[in-house]
Amino acid sequence: MINTAVNTLLKIKYPIIQGGMAWIADAALASAVSNAGGLGLIAAGSAPAEIVRKEILKAKELTDKPFGVNIMLMSPHAEEIAHMVCEEKIAAVTTGAGNPGKYITMWKEHNITVIPVVPSVALAVRMERAGADAVICEGTEAGGHIGELTTMVLVPQIVDAVDIPVIAAGGIADGRGIAAAFMLGASGVQVGTRFLVAEECTVHDNYKEMVLKAKDTDSMVTGRSTGHPVRVIKNRLARDIQALEKENADIKEIEKMATGSLRAAAIEGDVVYGSVMAGQIAGMINKRQTAKEIIEEMFSEAEKLLGGAKWA
Repeated sequence: MINTAVNTLLKIKYPIIQGGMAWIADAALASAVSNAGGLGLIAAGSAPAEIVRKEILKAKELTDKPFGVNIMLMSPHAEEIAHMVCEEKIAAVTTGAGNPGKYITMWKEHNITVIPVVPSVALAVRMERAGADAVICEGTEAGGHIGELTTMVLVPQIVDAVDIPVIAAGGIADGRGIAAAFMLGASGVQVGTRFLVAEECTVHDNYKEMVLKAKDTDSMVTGRSTGHPVRVIKNRLARDIQALEKENADIKEIEKMATGSLRAAAIEGDVVYGSVMAGQIAGMINKRQTAKEIIEEMFSEAEKLLGGAKWA
């Protein structure tokens, strides 16, 4: 069994966090991952606080294990959600798209473990100084909103720069990825794309099929011209957006085309003009499993590769 500082910090069996995927990571998936020994996350996305609260209450009925909430700080409802998670006594909060510094003291006072997602060494250092308990170091291989640096180069640099646990994310979908993350100095992993095809994941079946059929070169990045790059599986929408970017189209025109596209894919099943966010690792994913089967398979393989080594 792999035991690290992340197991102890989050009170979980396996040092794995499920990615906070907007419109996808709901109570059903989060509770399944937590019941399987990881830390499940409910993604707040751009939803109002009361919608997120309903998912939290559902998750509490489905699991007695710790679970968390991912808060996108660019959401107009971020402030409200930041206070609501304290009321609901959530075990952990992960954050993206902004600096959670102004909320950290409040969360810590409510015994919430704070784990920001960071794409750079500088932000990791800032988050440690602000009081974060750990950081999720996400490489550009990940699905959805991404930074520039790869997981391979980012993880060891952040490990060298901070004293809090580092959780690797981006391009991890099997035991080899977990073992590699630990060799780079990480104390845990965050996995998103592989959980898209978990039996308990309620994302539309068309979305799951796109992930299962994806090949190694089937992902692309849109939105670089808007300052919000997003990794998706190639489809008509992604190619149309890329064409507009090459033509130096107005940013508002590009953003208008992208608005609502994730919901269209995840909920309505439109995988032609919807945004199918998934990581580069999708090409390795070819079977549906329960969350429990995914986690146990990944860590069984990782343990064999690591040979029972001890990790920080």
